[in-house]
Amino acid sequence: MSCYTELPVISGTGPVLVTGVAGFIGCFTAKYLLERGEMVVGIDEVNDYYDVEQKRANIGRLNRIGASQFTFYEGDICDASLINMIYDRYPGLRRVVHLAARAGVRPSIEDPFVYIHSNIEGTTRLLEIARTRGNDSFVMASSSSVYGESGNEFFSETDQVDCPISPYAASKKACEMFAYTYHSLYKMNIACLRFFTVYGPSGRPDMAPFKFVDWISRGEEIQQFGDGTTERDYTYIDDIVDGVVRSLDRPAGYQIYNLGNGTPITLRSFIEIAQEALGKPALIKQLEMQPGDVQRTCANITKARKMLGYDPKTSFQEGLRATAKWYCEEHLQKKGIQTVSDIIQ
Repeated sequence: MSCYTELPVISGTGPVLVTGVAGFIGCFTAKYLLERGEMVVGIDEVNDYYDVEQKRANIGRLNRIGASQFTFYEGDICDASLINMIYDRYPGLRRVVHLAARAGVRPSIEDPFVYIHSNIEGTTRLLEIARTRGNDSFVMASSSSVYGESGNEFFSETDQVDCPISPYAASKKACEMFAYTYHSLYKMNIACLRFFTVYGPSGRPDMAPFKFVDWISRGEEIQQFGDGTTERDYTYIDDIVDGVVRSLDRPAGYQIYNLGNGTPITLRSFIEIAQEALGKPALIKQLEMQPGDVQRTCANITKARKMLGYDPKTSFQEGLRATAKWYCEEHLQKKGIQTVSDIIQ
């Protein structure tokens, strides 16, 4: 029997600060909040970790949706004067969705110091300002990477995560620890969300779902790291946004939630589904496993189900098909490339 009980919804007032708003999850979260009538203040440094044009397009989309309800500030979340200025301009700001972060396991091995700055220092700066300005609900992105090489079939929030295997994972674990410290000292309501490989239309171009669709569509070679038996718990963007907003609306002290699908897919199956979605065969080049990669990720989402009412709806087959359709009908057109939308029925 589960010890979890569903939390009550607490209606917020005043605007919501969304960091990393130009990014994939940040943009879709802000869009959801705007569409339900919230005022959103967004901040993003718009770095070149991936296509800046895509990030600018996300901001443009939010400006069109939000009109007078959305305001964007370009800058670094470590800039305390900028964050304090935002709080000065919006005295009713007491809710934060903190999604800004430097992402990527492999790049973190090459340059760990930028992860210390953006992830650890940035998160701590925001926590400190939020607690001095008053906080009703602080939601922050963590990552399934904190589980490292867990031998468990399902990853649970109560698992020990003291052995991260990449600087990125270590930075996310450190952010969770700082969050707990701020809750312990100042009784802040903080939810740490461990995302499991988020994908979907307009997704990050450095992630496997986008890259594989892109490579297969253009007839380029797929780089398959390992023998195809690695497994990932892929989570569709709409399901992730639902979990983010549910956690924002249900503050409950310090909480960690897994936000995943709960049904992992092998790399080999992933490629088969991508081929089917695009109607084209993949050219596969097998390579060695990369440092920092893990064999399997799979979320136990019992806690999020019980406490938040989180209930992911989108299967990987449905989600990847939607991603392929978006890629063929919208992304290629924007890039001026001949589309292949006729292969998507």
